[in-house]
Amino acid sequence: MTAAQVRRLAVLAAIWIALLLAPYWMVPLGGYTALATRVLVLGLAAMSVNFLLGFTGVLSFGHAAYFGLGAYGAGLTLKYLAPSTPLSLLLGMLLGGVAGAILGALIVRRRGVYFAMVTIAFGQVFYYIAFQWSSLTGGDDGLRGFSRQPLDFGFLRVDILANANNFYYFVLVCFALAVGVMGFILRSPFGRTMIAIRENERRARFLGIPVELHIWIAFTLSCFFMGLAGALYALVNNFADPRGLHYSQSGDFVMMAVMGGMRSFWGPLLGASVFVILQDYLSSVTINWMSFVGMLFVLVVLFFPRGLLGFVRGRGRA
Repeated sequence: MTAAQVRRLAVLAAIWIALLLAPYWMVPLGGYTALATRVLVLGLAAMSVNFLLGFTGVLSFGHAAYFGLGAYGAGLTLKYLAPSTPLSLLLGMLLGGVAGAILGALIVRRRGVYFAMVTIAFGQVFYYIAFQWSSLTGGDDGLRGFSRQPLDFGFLRVDILANANNFYYFVLVCFALAVGVMGFILRSPFGRTMIAIRENERRARFLGIPVELHIWIAFTLSCFFMGLAGALYALVNNFADPRGLHYSQSGDFVMMAVMGGMRSFWGPLLGASVFVILQDYLSSVTINWMSFVGMLFVLVVLFFPRGLLGFVRGRGRA
């Protein structure tokens, strides 16, 4: 085993140990368990954006639509269909992923700013539907009247999700499964093809790669991951509202990915951690908290082009 592989394994072990022990080390530092849960959920959302942007080179500014659809899918399932937490997560993920597959087929031939603008347009369509359809979604007041339910295994019903620490570990398991699938895909031949398209789309076409098909599959997979993140977020808050579908939320996800390190696997999780913790602290101090986060984002883009994780890695090698 080479020194680089040992270093990579050590970093990976440190990340998972930090996540496993987060409820215990965050509280003495002034944090709380629910904050760590939000970091995991929004980190998964940022990694979903990075799956498309960082590894395929396609920018979507409408991914919050699938995040919001996942949240509404989970909430509506719990409120009207069945009081089952696993079913709500599954249907929320399916709603976001299937919507992404349908719309992705319509926009997959667009590139650059045209692709980004079309994704914003479709995302805003979903936003206004959720905003206006108040009889189903609750409109501007949001969808209420549901909550995460005990895990029911048929022969055994376990009420563990009411406790903040237990729910954090439930979210961590879902996060680990999603990240494991994401990592497996990126290490597969399909994942290598995604990177080839990102690096040189014209050369990939000359090699006979069906570029539009690969981008559509990457977009669809990204929407499935985003739908799962949205469904988990609905369970975190026991609430879903139209603002989760707004393009400004998509901007936050892109900001997290770029701030942490756009082309690295774990960079978006670091970016989400910085974003969420700063938001939680600064919003208690000033209503203009977004100005400070925006200034940090500008500084990262100007001085750390590979993101915060790239800077940390560079200092570690030095």
